[in-house]
Amino acid sequence: MDRDTVKTLLEDVREQRISPDEGIERLRNLPFEDLGFAKLDHHRLLRHGMPEVIYAAGKSPEETASIFARMAARDGNVLATRATPEHASAVLAAIPAAEYNQRARTIALMRDTTERGKGVIAVMCAGTSDLPVAEEAAVTARVMGNRIELLADVGVAGLHRLLAHRELLSTARVFIVCAGMEGALPSVVAGMVGAPVIAVPTSIGYGASFQGITALLAMMNSCAPNVTVVNIDNGFGAAYFAAMINRL
Repeated sequence: MDRDTVKTLLEDVREQRISPDEGIERLRNLPFEDLGFAKLDHHRLLRHGMPEVIYAAGKSPEETASIFARMAARDGNVLATRATPEHASAVLAAIPAAEYNQRARTIALMRDTTERGKGVIAVMCAGTSDLPVAEEAAVTARVMGNRIELLADVGVAGLHRLLAHRELLSTARVFIVCAGMEGALPSVVAGMVGAPVIAVPTSIGYGASFQGITALLAMMNSCAPNVTVVNIDNGFGAAYFAAMINRL
């Protein structure tokens, strides 16, 4: 339930198209709905402009499906991240219209395709091995009403692959750049563009990458001032932040 929905509801009560009791019933589950094992924050869309997202890791398939179904009973899109095939089977049995992206580990129900972002969010990854994180970011940003351009395998080992996309580099409003190994790509991109760059360290690399810590520290020490950094493998967090920037 977003601001426009609440405004319409109040106008319906004022104009006597619905009764006050019916209006109260529609608002009954604000600010949250208690399922016992979870409290669904239906009020978040009003506060943040974007709805709550289901983090499936640690939840049983049945719990995930129950939460997804309750959120799908309302208007708008629904997203679950870090979902296994078992989570997906349970959700799709309840909501067949949902889509599972196994690489991104997301389950998405897309009903509202309204474009809310003011420009393109460019999602890039240094190598194909970083694609799961990049795709998580891309799916999240799309669910939140943004146009996405996804570039894969444009890392610093062959910068000509990145330079082939000069038009996107000059027009995208926000950049999400995912990289493992030494984590250099966000600094390279940030040095070429006049837009915010959200760096996502990934856990890809050999032993001294320390499951992404090396890339994380490299990105946090970037000499490019337009770089900010999210947690290791956190494509969702990067996309959420990028979506907020793209709406400003």
